[in-house]
Amino acid sequence: MLLAALTAAALHLVTLAPASAESSVSTPAHVRTYGPAHLRTRAPAHVRTHPPAHAANDGLAIQVALDRAGFSPGVIDGQPGSNTRKAAEAYRQQHGKDPEPVADAIVSYTITDADAAGPFAERIPPELPDQAKLPSLTYATALEALAERFHSTPALLQRLNPQSAFAAGEAIQVPNVDPFVVPVPRIEAAPKNGANTAKPIGTSGRTRSADTAPVVKPDVVVTISRASSALIVKNDSQQVIFYAPVTTGSEHDPLPIGEWKVTGIQFSPKFHYNPDLFWDADPSHSKATLANGPNNPVGVVWIDLSKDHYGLHGTPEPSTVGKTASHGCVRLTNWDALRLAGLVKPGTRVIFTE
Repeated sequence: MLLAALTAAALHLVTLAPASAESSVSTPAHVRTYGPAHLRTRAPAHVRTHPPAHAANDGLAIQVALDRAGFSPGVIDGQPGSNTRKAAEAYRQQHGKDPEPVADAIVSYTITDADAAGPFAERIPPELPDQAKLPSLTYATALEALAERFHSTPALLQRLNPQSAFAAGEAIQVPNVDPFVVPVPRIEAAPKNGANTAKPIGTSGRTRSADTAPVVKPDVVVTISRASSALIVKNDSQQVIFYAPVTTGSEHDPLPIGEWKVTGIQFSPKFHYNPDLFWDADPSHSKATLANGPNNPVGVVWIDLSKDHYGLHGTPEPSTVGKTASHGCVRLTNWDALRLAGLVKPGTRVIFTE
């Protein structure tokens, strides 16, 4: 029944209850956080000041419900596909019932001067050596930045706001989720011989500030399935506290089945491109360092693993997660990668399965 409803929801609009109606899916406090305590964000006051002007379609409302409950559908696009169906099934297995669409799936957000000011990258070239010439790998437009902030696609925001120029001062309709904020560069790593020596692949290798208080995180286990292109995080009571779609390698760079451990976490990393590690690299390419930013090849966070050259990370192309191949690592949307980084720590078990 749920799969049929999700398919039908992508084809027509359904009028929902008023925005003040109570959500049918509760969101655990530990799930609605992004990264360590100093990175956790709440929606700014101007995000929730106006009632939405549009009714959400039922598929969009289910995607928002799943996202808020910690069972990520990946990008929210109002057109539920395989990622949404898998997230809904994971939710059903954990809670014993199907997720229900929330009534307050859309909310009004007023674009700020800072949103519109950027800075933005006019063009990001496709080749990594060319990207290395850019001072930063930020968003290309305000629309792209806003779409990622609200876990959605530029196309969805354009459909919800057909007359908008996405300029400062405009009130636009957006998915009602915890806004994603790009983190500041820093490292979390296990000390070795009293010193922080972690240098995750694709990072700057810089250490955290000495006066930054450590964040206490409970023990969890991360499991990534190659067959289902899914990641789950369980607590010590075997409850699923986070689910997300992932991309897991390719024929040339298969997922290394086995158990590994997190060795470090780099927020807003630089990326050290080594063409020797890419089977499809142009022979003329040489090593290069790419600036950080949400359009960096590993997105906004790199979670280093005890398996050499492997990690869990974000992506500059969130719509491809769970649907395309990678160069061996595990790729998530930027907002899901940052949420995952808030749950793991050096020493966390990470299990890759078929």
